[in-house]
Amino acid sequence: MRKRAFDLFRRRNGERASELDDWLQAERELVSSPACEVIDEEQELRARIALPGFDAKDIQVSAMPDALIIEADAAHTHEEKNGNVCLCQSSQTKLFRRLGLPASIDVDKVRASLDKGILEVTAPKAVKKQTTVGA
Repeated sequence: MRKRAFDLFRRRNGERASELDDWLQAERELVSSPACEVIDEEQELRARIALPGFDAKDIQVSAMPDALIIEADAAHTHEEKNGNVCLCQSSQTKLFRRLGLPASIDVDKVRASLDKGILEVTAPKAVKKQTTVGA
């Protein structure tokens, strides 16, 4: 990302502008943040994340008590069996999304599945432990 931001800076010929804008533009070009929704049900939370073009092997889901982190990384390759590639607008795709959750979850019971480009993550809500104070 640093290299791309510097390339954008050089493209401006070092003219006065915001280096932050260069950095944010590089981030938008190199890291994608997918569309998603989080559904709060009585016993569990469900997250649905749009990941078209990714295989299950390309996706990593990490669970924390208060958040889900979805990372995906896929590279496009050519199999030149018949003819030459004349145009290709595909490239390596990196994706990152952190979803803050409205309730704590049981991280040991999180499940994920991918179907038709939609990643569905189901996370049971954590059971609140009650403590009693002895007299």
